[in-house]
Amino acid sequence: MADRGVRGEEPLNREPKISKLASVSITEDGYERNHCVQPAAEQLNARTHSVQVDGAVKEPLNLSITSLRTDFPQHEVICALQCPENRRHGMRTLVKEVQGIDWVNGAVMNCRWRGPLLKDVLGKAGIADSVEQEGTHVAFTSFQVKCQEDSWYGASIPLSRALDPDKEVVLALERNGKPLTIRHGYPVRVITPGVEGAKSVKWLDKITVQKEESPNYYMQRDYKTPLPQAVDSETAEKYWGVTPPMQEMPVNSVVVSPRKGDTVKRNEEGKVVCHGYALPSGDGGSVVKVEISADGGLTWSEAALEQHEGEGKWAWKFWRASVNMAPGNSGTILSKASDASGQTQSAVSPWNLKDVCYNGFGEARDLTVE
Repeated sequence: MADRGVRGEEPLNREPKISKLASVSITEDGYERNHCVQPAAEQLNARTHSVQVDGAVKEPLNLSITSLRTDFPQHEVICALQCPENRRHGMRTLVKEVQGIDWVNGAVMNCRWRGPLLKDVLGKAGIADSVEQEGTHVAFTSFQVKCQEDSWYGASIPLSRALDPDKEVVLALERNGKPLTIRHGYPVRVITPGVEGAKSVKWLDKITVQKEESPNYYMQRDYKTPLPQAVDSETAEKYWGVTPPMQEMPVNSVVVSPRKGDTVKRNEEGKVVCHGYALPSGDGGSVVKVEISADGGLTWSEAALEQHEGEGKWAWKFWRASVNMAPGNSGTILSKASDASGQTQSAVSPWNLKDVCYNGFGEARDLTVE
């Protein structure tokens, strides 16, 4: 299937062409996933914008962008931000129909994000003495634009994650060494490494420490994996309230080249060169292995992993391999990633109505081998 790029115009939903996306380790042209139109340029101003910190804190704060930049240590983290709907086309075509935009493999970006750690901002506000970490959440809110299914956009993560320095949750002011653009959350957005991208709220207005998850529609009725018995919108109704929102992402990999339907040439050794990217699970540590199969998964060989400066455990990994393939039609290359925690891709993900977190084997099918 060819990369189609734009998945929706208003609001804009777009993924870059996969060959361009995976041509460099640090992404410049990242995907765009929106549930609302982008705020107008005149609506957002770094000189006047502020972020309110409230809820179960000792001292509510109202922080300007200047304060976020100068009153706290600045932290840089390289991480892959990914839409949980990435690879939805795989579930739709390999298993059965699902609801939602038909994302292929490009709803992911690997960037350098810089700004104060959320734990430092919450440290300045002080968590109320009565708060127990278990069951408490930190909610992020943007009131800038009305969404398709709610009047505002919001999400939340557990307080324990927000306060853990190893989780590196950042209030990002910069992306790849430059101020954020509006399409990527200017003037400030949350970045939650290892957590699905819908929690990395753009155009951030407010941070609230509270006993419950964010009540926003997209937290409560969208980015969840209801039981397989939820086969349509009607049958899903009784499951939304008892299905926890997604947080961490699963280990994953994608074959970037060749693509489905390509004609490929073998080299002098009778092998086909292939490459792609792999993503770690939420807290599973770096991708440590990618295996490739050209015989439907009967045998596997290990791919070479590229190393990039400063990448750390949240970053994607590029892989490259050469596999033996006989001449003919209907050739298939599969990829399977494993991370430091031992988590590994399975052949196909369990079906869910929204098809979030699809992580079946990466694949390039219907290859003509010459």
